Amino acid sequence: MTIEVNNKTFAPYITAGEIQKQIDELAGRLNQDYTGKRPLFIAILNGSFMFASDLFKALTIEAEICFIKLASYKGTKSTGNVITSIGLDEPLKDRHVVIVEDIVDTGKTLSEFLPQLHDQQPASLKIAALLHKPDALAYPVKIDYLGFSVPNKFLLGYGLDFDGLGRNLKEIYQLQEE
Repeated sequence: MTIEVNNKTFAPYITAGEIQKQIDELAGRLNQDYTGKRPLFIAILNGSFMFASDLFKALTIEAEICFIKLASYKGTKSTGNVITSIGLDEPLKDRHVVIVEDIVDTGKTLSEFLPQLHDQQPASLKIAALLHKPDALAYPVKIDYLGFSVPNKFLLGYGLDFDGLGRNLKEIYQLQEE
């Protein structure tokens, strides 16, 4: 069933069950890879909050989580500018760090953020993303833990928004062409 948000029509794309299955698989890999390492997960707000919460609940290892706000979207288009709104307070030196991102499309946000993290000399730095748009990638970003590769279409739900709306949807929807 389609839904309307801000006068745009969205069709179902990824179900809540499919999302949870991928999160459980990602958590299993993270549990295995980080046993005994106590990683710090850095969730990028606002979009990753649902993914970060569900992923973190599925972890069985000792781990910490913090949040940072980076933004590059207005409406359905990337602005091309990365804006940092909330800074990172945790020291990263010699820590195993996992960035938690809802979606990687052009890669610009992470390409500007990752050097800041590398400067703090973490023991390791990996990326966990629920979604990736390979056809939109314009900056080299390696995703170590990926839920889904998706087409270069505008998506909504499960933390992803359209001008602030739709984040609360349990499924992921795709914008229908007009």
